[in-house]
Amino acid sequence: MAATEEAETRGLFGAERASAFIDAVVAIAMTLLILPLMESVSDIGDAGGTTLHWLAEHEQQLVSFVLSFVIIAMFWMFHHRLFVLVEAITSRLMWLLVGWLLTIVWLPVATAITGAMDEGDDLAKIVYVGSMIATAFFSLAIRLYLRRHPQLHRNAATALTAGIAADLSTVLLFAIALTVALLVPAIGYYALFLMLLTPLVQKLLLRLGRRSG
Repeated sequence: MAATEEAETRGLFGAERASAFIDAVVAIAMTLLILPLMESVSDIGDAGGTTLHWLAEHEQQLVSFVLSFVIIAMFWMFHHRLFVLVEAITSRLMWLLVGWLLTIVWLPVATAITGAMDEGDDLAKIVYVGSMIATAFFSLAIRLYLRRHPQLHRNAATALTAGIAADLSTVLLFAIALTVALLVPAIGYYALFLMLLTPLVQKLLLRLGRRSG
């Protein structure tokens, strides 16, 4: 049993190299978000359209681009703050990171779907916001894994608890935003601005945790 645990927690991957790889993948994903807008600018220009025409025609694409860019940046900042104190990465933790990266890389595709489909396409909303929920779930799983393996990092237990509360808050608010977007089509993707409430919900969850503890 001890040998198995030792093999599992041994640093099979260098933390610094893995973090550099993750940073590069996230940067590429954020860059890919702009490509559909670049193509639409060329199309309008070739057709002799104006800037005002382009802005009016691609309002939904612009909103989804900004939201996705900010949300990916938010996820990356959470990840960076956590992994700056990680010293070793096991194979299991690496697979959790790969799953997290998969959801990040998929988000530009989900963003392109929201910009290309009709605003009333409920499946597009489910794919888009569902991708973000999946990212938050992987982030939560990574924090829980690190809490169970303190030998891998130097993060304080209180910081991990706060991060877990933040991930739970993110999942909850994304789910609420998706529900609002589906039930109130007029609001649509603007419901994602509910994510601004994440710090407040995080504090509430931490208080509830202390009371139950």
